[in-house]
Amino acid sequence: MAAPMEIVVSADSATQLWNCAVFDLHSGANLLAYRGGNTSSRALTVLNGEHILGAQLGKNFINVWEIQRKDQLQQKIVCPGVVTCLTTSPNGLYLAAGIAEAVYLWEVSTGNLLAILSRHYQDLTCLKFTDDSSHFISGGKDNLALVWSLSSVVQLDLSHTPEPRHILSRHSLPITDLHCGLMGPQARVATASLDQTVKLWELSSGEMLLSILFDVGIMSVTLDPCEYFLFCGGSDGNIFQVSLCSQSLSRDKAFQSDNDGNQVFKGHRNLVTCLSVSMDGTLLLSGSHDETARLWDVQSKQTIRCITHKGPVTNAFIMAAPANMFLPDSRPAVTLPRFGRHLHTSEGDGGESGGVCLRLGLHTQEEEETYLQKADKLYSLMNAVTDRSMFGEGENTKVRVSELEEEVRTLKKVNKDLYDFSSQLLTKPT
Repeated sequence: MAAPMEIVVSADSATQLWNCAVFDLHSGANLLAYRGGNTSSRALTVLNGEHILGAQLGKNFINVWEIQRKDQLQQKIVCPGVVTCLTTSPNGLYLAAGIAEAVYLWEVSTGNLLAILSRHYQDLTCLKFTDDSSHFISGGKDNLALVWSLSSVVQLDLSHTPEPRHILSRHSLPITDLHCGLMGPQARVATASLDQTVKLWELSSGEMLLSILFDVGIMSVTLDPCEYFLFCGGSDGNIFQVSLCSQSLSRDKAFQSDNDGNQVFKGHRNLVTCLSVSMDGTLLLSGSHDETARLWDVQSKQTIRCITHKGPVTNAFIMAAPANMFLPDSRPAVTLPRFGRHLHTSEGDGGESGGVCLRLGLHTQEEEETYLQKADKLYSLMNAVTDRSMFGEGENTKVRVSELEEEVRTLKKVNKDLYDFSSQLLTKPT
């Protein structure tokens, strides 16, 4: 059986040639081009291998194309506000968009707006699903990355506010990009920030595993499929390769080039906006504001191919070509419905789409758990077993106690400083 064909999907902020285009990964040939508008950064995605979705730059709608009908803009999804980031679940069932400081989650089959998650304090910058569609992560300009369990979001009654499973809060400036690795709820998540650091997290526990300090702000980040290397795109145009297998790896480190896998890719003349690695881990794709997308050989750090655009590259990623992409007579198995702009309830909106929406968990009996509840419980048990096997219950508890004691000492110091300052202010002679 032949290996799947890999393609490059890229977009820029100009509208001269196309909105987004598809290139062959190995030959660089332009295979398809989709026209109409332009797409904002981190807002281009493929839905279920049948549609391409791109949020219009600075506008409140999403452009939609059938993947094999490049010349026809099929429809526009009108949103409640300007979309700053966009993603779809790998199973093709859900669409998530960042609009201002909120995450909007739609069910693709019905078009119903299932949830509006307003836990960020500033605009969102990036959204990613795990590879098993069980969780998604949102990053924003408020320096926070939030981990959401999809089952808890779609099952809760609308009278309850969904809460994130973890809050990743170690960054001190806005988060610019994030990448979620493989293995579903056991995955590792990388976050990049303007604070010149990239941090690696464990999704199951929310613990920070690694923090790397650079000399410049980091605008994009990705991992290779085996997670041997971390690739970080800088605001100066350099791409930094960090080895995750180094024996001298400490929890907090500053990046330095060496012979252990920590290297620099040089070639871009402006900030690197997006990064993606091929399925075999040998090729790295980068997009930049210097109006080029470059394909690199990871081993030699040399540019293999340079794809010139007419404007700053906003999106570029490598993916396996869907089976029907080059069959002009094929059609999507399911036609996209009209997407709602208001939260769906069990009583309302049902007649608008002409279908029936089954909303999980609204009327479930206490003694009967849904499949998603059981799955979430199983994930929790798996994480607990992993923690015990790796750290031991006693040692893990001691570490947690010491962390809490350190936090109490810090809070006491802050309280004392505030008291001294207030005393000085009140007793200062006028």
